[in-house]
Amino acid sequence: MRKQTLNEKISKITTRDRLNSKSFACINSLLLHSFISLMQISASIYSSKDKSLPEIVTELDLHEVDLFHVDCNDDEQVFSDIAYINANSKTPVDLHIISNTPEKYFSKIAECKIRQVSFQYENFASEIQFPASEVQFGLAITSNTPITVFDEYREVCSYVLLMTTTPGKSGGTFNKDTFRRIRQFQKRYPDKSIQVDGGVNAEVSFILRNLGVESAVVGSYLFSEKYVGTALLNLKKQVVGSHFLLKDFMLMDDELPVIQEAELNFEKALLEIETYKMAFVLITDTYGILKGLISNADVRKGLLKNMDNLQNIQMSDIINPCPIAMNENKTIYDLLLFIKNINFPLQYLPVVNDHNKLTGAILFTNLIKGEL
Repeated sequence: MRKQTLNEKISKITTRDRLNSKSFACINSLLLHSFISLMQISASIYSSKDKSLPEIVTELDLHEVDLFHVDCNDDEQVFSDIAYINANSKTPVDLHIISNTPEKYFSKIAECKIRQVSFQYENFASEIQFPASEVQFGLAITSNTPITVFDEYREVCSYVLLMTTTPGKSGGTFNKDTFRRIRQFQKRYPDKSIQVDGGVNAEVSFILRNLGVESAVVGSYLFSEKYVGTALLNLKKQVVGSHFLLKDFMLMDDELPVIQEAELNFEKALLEIETYKMAFVLITDTYGILKGLISNADVRKGLLKNMDNLQNIQMSDIINPCPIAMNENKTIYDLLLFIKNINFPLQYLPVVNDHNKLTGAILFTNLIKGEL
């Protein structure tokens, strides 16, 4: 029997039942269990301490890992391992070179037909001149390096590799400031992709998927689990609760469309929605207290209500004065419980502090499966 798509399941609910709180709860439950993004998992092959390379390649291929991550700490021997991988697997190699003289590896990179290669910026003795190639080049930077160093390489590099732990070493702890750096990079380089390496486990992966990260390098978590397949499922598809707080990874208020209520008018609301392309605008008072939200749906309702005379549209016709919001100190676990119990589909969620002052928002667009 053909498996139903998520769209078909939702359609069945909406045609079988009237749209009430129960049916919306069912829809939200389906969305939660379909929180999958296109984020790839790049398995760090040298993180396994008790298996041979042939065993690692066979096991990872069995579970259809996306990429093999190979760290080259100025060691040409890794190219022998890459040659073995290429001869025995169709899974692409994701190479990370940590060297003061990365140019000496250019010919070997071309010979091995590697899909993508990142170079550790902090090890450069001088500016690197990348060769013309079909290889995707990336720039790897540590947590202490400003993302603006990407400027000088943006013409030749298609992605950044954000290191959250010591480059080339496995088993570190994820640096939560990386969430902020991801948003900063996306804003400054919207046409470039982001990869993350270091301390990624299931709970971190859930947030990275939410933020739209293209791929995550995973080592210790992947090989420390009893079954690699279970670890991969958790990394790519599971909705995982976490000790991380909403304020750790939310969009900050200065990254959002916000209008003070004293300055609010219909035209300004439309301009903010169009400029930020988030399908909503948040309303605050002069103290930053959340006073309302205007969504695309609210605008449509206002237009329909005043179709005979659009000049009569009032802010009260389009503003939701009591939008749902969550406290910034709530955990992801709290967030998941909340989503399961609300009675309408959720695409974004304002975040406030203990005094109801707007501090940010959570967007869910990157987590919704592509078939929606």
